[in-house]
Amino acid sequence: MKRKEKKNKQYRWYIVVALFVIYFSSVLISQQFHLNQVADDQIAADTRLELAKREHEELLKERAFLDNRDYIEKIAREELGMVKTGEIPYSLVKKNR
Repeated sequence: MKRKEKKNKQYRWYIVVALFVIYFSSVLISQQFHLNQVADDQIAADTRLELAKREHEELLKERAFLDNRDYIEKIAREELGMVKTGEIPYSLVKKNR
């Protein structure tokens, strides 16, 4: 009888240890998934930051150009189609053959 009780206690001990192993394994796996997601988010954030820095540099350069009167005139003529008083605007038309 004592031998059977001893075996039952051993099985209970194995079951308890197995449950702990399963629990901690599941916690470790879920934490790894979470860390992978955080790493992916970090990579995406770094990419967005790099793009924002490039755009910022381009905007700073454009702002420096906007202090130049000749550049403002060039933009007004090319992009807005503006002319000075007394000038006659013209445009070339391509013929389709």
